[in-house]
Amino acid sequence: MSGPAGIWGPSCISCAQVAVSEINEADGIGNKRLVPYFLDADDGNIDALEQELATLISEGEIEAVVGMHLSSVRQRLKRVISGRIPYVFTPAYEGNENAFNVYAIGEKTSDQLAPAIRYLSTALKARRWALIGNEYVWPRQSHVIARSCIAEVGGTIVFEDYVPLGFKRADRVVERIARTKPDITIVSLIGQDAVEFNRAFGARNLDRQSFRLSTAMDENVLLATGAQNTKRLFVASAYFSDLKTERNEEFKERYKASHRTFPPVLNALGQSLYEGLHFYATMRSSKDEDAAAGLIRYRSVRKGLYHVNECKGLTTYLSRADGHRFSILCELD
Repeated sequence: MSGPAGIWGPSCISCAQVAVSEINEADGIGNKRLVPYFLDADDGNIDALEQELATLISEGEIEAVVGMHLSSVRQRLKRVISGRIPYVFTPAYEGNENAFNVYAIGEKTSDQLAPAIRYLSTALKARRWALIGNEYVWPRQSHVIARSCIAEVGGTIVFEDYVPLGFKRADRVVERIARTKPDITIVSLIGQDAVEFNRAFGARNLDRQSFRLSTAMDENVLLATGAQNTKRLFVASAYFSDLKTERNEEFKERYKASHRTFPPVLNALGQSLYEGLHFYATMRSSKDEDAAAGLIRYRSVRKGLYHVNECKGLTTYLSRADGHRFSILCELD
């Protein structure tokens, strides 16, 4: 709800409200209504969040955590929760989450970044790569994967650096990148940090020389960046609001109907929280053969099939920024 990732908060809350309404209309969980309690999961608020969460759990006030937040926050919260209640982590993440009673339902970086690098290295003849990310686990681990993939396609890394959350003077970082003359820059920055970086990238006219690739840029960041600063920018994700599927069109209609005025823009992060709530509801109520086999089929805009944290089978799409929208180019494999 605050900090660099706060730009995603309204979309997440609005999507969660749709899921809560749908679950309660279907008699809730075990004939009990689902009652949401929203907490600010900003990385800069983590100490207060840990204390509040520990109190809620010890007093029996909550039965689960469904979280859309950074992996740095996940690493702290799972120690507080310590497997006492289910913890559903919803966004795309770096992988390798094996803690007890933690369910990571989003796509992994390897599902997004590896096929995108292979595709773009061929399509764009990109050989010189720059890497920029925030200083925490997701960008660091994502770039480990990136470095391996870039080497496999015969590319070289000409720049790599990490900046703190909420960093200032994005223009200085962009200028340093420009001096290395990359063909393409992988942007692993979060929320408002990505906005400021991409604005500086456009203002420097570096988009005339270098493409950009992100696995965390959403429709909110795209709008905030401005169409003039999103030229030659690609995004790999398992969800975009303009995804042309029957399930997504139905979801968009329900979302608009639930928020009758001007709802926050739909994006992958908010939609993941919608799915996370349905995942939890299904997990709690499943008694069928799928559950016995370790499979959870839940209401979803996407495939809605979970086996383990490392296996969800989500489809990843590559999109290109087109003004204030994403144009989906292809499925990645």
